[in-house]
Amino acid sequence: MVSKKKKKYSSGEGAQFMTRKAALKKLQLSLKDFRRICILKGIYPREPRNRKRAQKGAGGIKTLYHTKDIKFLLHEPIIWKLRDLKVYQQKIRRARAMREYGKMKKYFRDYPAIKIDHIIKERYPSFVDALRDLDDCLTLCFLFSTFPSIRRVPRDQSMLCRRLTVEFMHAVIVAKALRKVFISVKGYYYQAEIEGQTITWIVPHHFSFEPQTKDEVDFKIMSTFVEFYVMMLGFVNFKLFNSLNLVYPPKLTAGFSSDNDKGLVDKRAYVSERIAAMNLSVARKVGANEVEEFPEIDLFETEDQDPQKLEEAKQEAEKIKFLKTMFKGLKFFLNREVPREPLVFIIRCFGGEVSWDKDHFVGATFDETDESIAYQIVDRPSMDKQYLSRYYVQPQWVFDSVNARTLLPINKYLMGATLPPHLSPFIDKTRDQVYIPPEQRALDDPEYKPPGDDDESDEEIEEASDEDKEEQSAEESETEEQILTKQYKAEVEQDSPSEDDDDDEGDDFEKKKIAKEKKKKMAVKTGIPHKEHPYKKEIEDKQAFRLREKLVRKKHRNLYKSMKAGQEKRKKEIWLLRKKRRLHDEKTKEERKTTKRNQKMEALNASA
Repeated sequence: MVSKKKKKYSSGEGAQFMTRKAALKKLQLSLKDFRRICILKGIYPREPRNRKRAQKGAGGIKTLYHTKDIKFLLHEPIIWKLRDLKVYQQKIRRARAMREYGKMKKYFRDYPAIKIDHIIKERYPSFVDALRDLDDCLTLCFLFSTFPSIRRVPRDQSMLCRRLTVEFMHAVIVAKALRKVFISVKGYYYQAEIEGQTITWIVPHHFSFEPQTKDEVDFKIMSTFVEFYVMMLGFVNFKLFNSLNLVYPPKLTAGFSSDNDKGLVDKRAYVSERIAAMNLSVARKVGANEVEEFPEIDLFETEDQDPQKLEEAKQEAEKIKFLKTMFKGLKFFLNREVPREPLVFIIRCFGGEVSWDKDHFVGATFDETDESIAYQIVDRPSMDKQYLSRYYVQPQWVFDSVNARTLLPINKYLMGATLPPHLSPFIDKTRDQVYIPPEQRALDDPEYKPPGDDDESDEEIEEASDEDKEEQSAEESETEEQILTKQYKAEVEQDSPSEDDDDDEGDDFEKKKIAKEKKKKMAVKTGIPHKEHPYKKEIEDKQAFRLREKLVRKKHRNLYKSMKAGQEKRKKEIWLLRKKRRLHDEKTKEERKTTKRNQKMEALNASA
């Protein structure tokens, strides 16, 4: 029996992949709807091993998807909703063209809404899975919460992002889950630890919105991502509030009274504004315990039972325990020029109380005249009226204290002082080839002295060290010469006969000489130390390393090459950062010298 000939590209990579054009034809969707459903379902293009086989012999570079992913989309009920939307859009266009406005209103009223609850449950079967994927969600939602109403971003969406992000920040405040903060050009970096998962997100600076002159950013695709992330963040907030015994949606603990605010019209706006201030605690469920407990760390027996690791875990737990209540019992007052929202969020996460001028924003709890205020955060060179009962510090002190996990001395952060460098806490200490700035080294090692301090003394130390090196090398060379000369003199003295010997004692002298020679042959001499050449040793080590590299298996060779390329890239980055820092230090040193010289000249001119 003759077997049927196998068709080309019916198996292997030719059957595993499908082009975007073929996927659109199979699903009978437009490109816009296909992009939307791929974003919602988490399906993205793939890179094949052999592009020519995957593209069935076609040239060029095409967008490829897995065939099983496209077949998976065939059973998605949202596809039918998208088709219904298309039908309704055609009906609305026809009614508008025929000026049948009654029908058009009816179509708008019955316009089908897309629900994506089942997609959230499908993509994140457990709460921990959702927390692991929360970084991009929070970053994009915080970004959209700052947008005004623009053409491609509806106002309702940005308002919903604002409400959900404020709810999430309230949950972090109650859970005291914040661990690290950092200010950069992009915005404020935050890192929280919720149920053992580390979540890092960025909050942009609050500047006035500048509309894009060109369509460089595709807001439509970003808005589709936000549509999914908003639903996801709503589920996460609901779960967090329930686990913390809080009422969801959040409500204020204080009762609503319109007597205090006579001009108040809307109760919902009143509550939402004060919740957005993040200065008032939200309501708990009836019978919920408000006492915070810090359970001791559980120590489980492991196979290795490394006592050092257990001790490090204990110390880390103690530090986090102190960090959660670092600002407890302290009152902070914010000046008008200080960014209010990030400072309120950080101070309240660690147990502090904060307020501001009531004319600046709603939700102020105490005035500037309160004598119990411990710190007033200002960002101006001087103030006319100051209180002796409080410290006037700059905002960076709060961020640096959180990262240091202790209340830092305020000497370097006083009003009008030149601030120290703001160091990033997001440094992976387990990785090698990481650039560590001198200020970070000084914090880690108290004995380390960063360059730039006491330049004259540093130059003297360098000169002294150079002289010591020269003397040491001279001593080494002299010791070798002394050893050789001493050995030579000893041999000469042994070989040379004495002048006072008589002729009668000639035979005895010959015998003694022969005995000495025999003894000399048997004696153990001090060897001359052989100095190894470092350059030759380095060449030998490189040759041995190249031989070991050739032993790498063929299937691991590409991986090894990529690892080496990454090492070289990191090495270059570190070199560039060190060079940049060196140039900066040299520039500051020159500026310091010129200022000192100018001060001396001014003093001399004044005395003359």
